[in-house]
Amino acid sequence: MDVLKKTPVREQDPKVRATNFEEVCLGYNREEAMEEASRCINCKNAQCIKGCPVSINIPGFIEKVKNGDVEGAYQVISESSALPAVCGRVCPQESQCEGKEKGTVTIVFQIVGAGTQYMSSLKAGDAFHDFVGPLGCPSEFVKENIEELKKKSILFVAGGVGTAPVYPQVKWLHEHGVAADVIVGAKTKDILILEDEMKAVAGNLYVTTDDGSYGRSGMVTQTITDLINEGKHYDVCVAIGPMIMMKFVCKLTKELNLPTVVSLNPIMVDGTGMCGACRVTIGDEVKFACVDGPEFDGHLVNFDEAMQRQQIYKTAEGRAYLKAKEGDTHHGGCGNCGGDK
Repeated sequence: MDVLKKTPVREQDPKVRATNFEEVCLGYNREEAMEEASRCINCKNAQCIKGCPVSINIPGFIEKVKNGDVEGAYQVISESSALPAVCGRVCPQESQCEGKEKGTVTIVFQIVGAGTQYMSSLKAGDAFHDFVGPLGCPSEFVKENIEELKKKSILFVAGGVGTAPVYPQVKWLHEHGVAADVIVGAKTKDILILEDEMKAVAGNLYVTTDDGSYGRSGMVTQTITDLINEGKHYDVCVAIGPMIMMKFVCKLTKELNLPTVVSLNPIMVDGTGMCGACRVTIGDEVKFACVDGPEFDGHLVNFDEAMQRQQIYKTAEGRAYLKAKEGDTHHGGCGNCGGDK
């Protein structure tokens, strides 16, 4: 079932409704309601409940409808609302999980420095001074003929928070009839993200953890090798994640003669081409990840140079991070971080 395809709601024909004062929307019959309810993927972090003013257990309600238990669905809503029939008719919360609410952007981040530490402290009602994007160049997939794209077997490899930029690409392909396989890797189960969302749009989803706490055990490169050994064939690979992960994915795919695209957003700083921090060598050319990329031919990227460049701001960022966490209590007295200089 295509969970992104909404079951149409029956309405009166315009010529008919112009002659009466009956309800325009005819709603779902039992079978249509059950079909529509089957679209719910039971998110672990249900945005629909968070967005509901009275915190109705919307996934629980939908589960009852999916099973044909209309009375049970009524009871679920009744636990939180005195107007269950009204809530069921006007509830707009499906837009929360579909991500189609106009004017909203979901930001996925991991705390690694002062900036993200500050972001983690923000609460509902707080705001950023400014927000810029999208930056760089779009994926080459959007420029390709869709019918030709459908003929390709595509593999995405996502590592850590790299899962966040992989998801919209896989979703876009899914919406255009292209089923891409996805490998999602994480150090441990606890930091795995977007699994349910990815499962809903991927052709096949393979989850692997470094410590074996969930899914397959080992690095993403091991999963790539396993899939190839199992008889899988791919025409192109897209890898997004930590620099070291992308480096070794490209090392493997080069041996497999598998064309690979990588996203070098991990080395970007200001994102507008002004600072030059994301300068990178691609083959014989010097490029800037933020304006020329972030996607490049992974087999041409000088990863060692890029990772060395990535370390330039590490000391300064570390000092800022300690100051953000410890405030005025941090004076650099340890003699190691240089915070006293």
